[in-house]
Amino acid sequence: MANRAARFAAIGLFAVALTACSGMNLFGAPKLKEAPIVPAASLYQGALDDMDRQYYQTAIKKLEQLDRQHPRDPLTEKSKLMQVYANYRIGKFNEAILAADRFMALYPNGKDVPYVLWLKGTSYFAQIKDITRDQQLSRDAIDTYNLLISNYPKSEHAKDAKEKLLVAYDQLAGKEMSVGRYYLGSGEYTAAINRFREVVEKWQTSTHIEEALYRLTEGYLLLGLTNEAMSAAAVLGHNYPSSDWYKRAFDLLGKQGLAPQLNSGSWLAGHKR
Repeated sequence: MANRAARFAAIGLFAVALTACSGMNLFGAPKLKEAPIVPAASLYQGALDDMDRQYYQTAIKKLEQLDRQHPRDPLTEKSKLMQVYANYRIGKFNEAILAADRFMALYPNGKDVPYVLWLKGTSYFAQIKDITRDQQLSRDAIDTYNLLISNYPKSEHAKDAKEKLLVAYDQLAGKEMSVGRYYLGSGEYTAAINRFREVVEKWQTSTHIEEALYRLTEGYLLLGLTNEAMSAAAVLGHNYPSSDWYKRAFDLLGKQGLAPQLNSGSWLAGHKR
C-alpha cells in the first residue's frame, strides 16, 4: 500500500514538473513562438512603404515573412521580385544574385524576367574589379547581359545591358593586355603575342585594340616575323590612321627599314575594316 502511494506521489510530481515546463522543451530551451499570421497584402504594402523610406533591410524581412506565411499567395511572385530589387539597392549584390536565381527558377516565363536578368547582371557588374584582379565577375556579367539581350531584345533593359557589355568587354581586354605586357617585358614573346592576338580577335570594340595591334607589331619584330609585324601595323594604320599607336608602329618598323604592308596570308587580313 505504501509502495502504491509512493508511485502515485511520483506521478503527481512528474505532472507538476511537466506543467511548470510547459513553455520549455525537454532540454530547458524556451519554446519558440510562432510569428502571428499577417495578411499577405499588409506585409507587401508594409514592405513597399519601408522601401519608400529607404528602409530596405526591414522591407526584406517583411517580404521573407510573406513568403513563409503565404507561399501560394499571388503576391509571392511580386515579393520575390522586390527581394531582388531591395538587396540590389543596398549593395547586397550576392544576395540579389541568389534572389534573382530563385525568382527565375520559380517563374521562368514571368513578365518580370528581363528586369530580374538586368538586376542580376548589374549586380555582377557593380562588383567588377580592376584589370589586375580576376575577371570572373566581368564574365558573369557578360553572360547574364547576353542572355537578356538574346532572349528579350525588345526589352527596355536590353539597351542598357548593351552599353554595360562594352565596359565588361573592356575589362577582359584590359586584363589580357596587362598579362601580355608582362610577358613581353619578360621576354616571353610568343605568350605575349597570344594575349594581344586574343584582344584583336575577341574584343574589337574595346579601347585597347589600338595598343594591341602596336604590341603585336612589337612582338612579331622581336621574334623576327617581319611579315606579321608589317601586317599588324598596316591594319592599325588602316583602321586608326590618326592613332598615336600607329605612329609608334610606323617608326618602329622604319628603324628596321620596313613599312606597314598587309600580307594577304596573315590572320590579320580579316581585321581590316
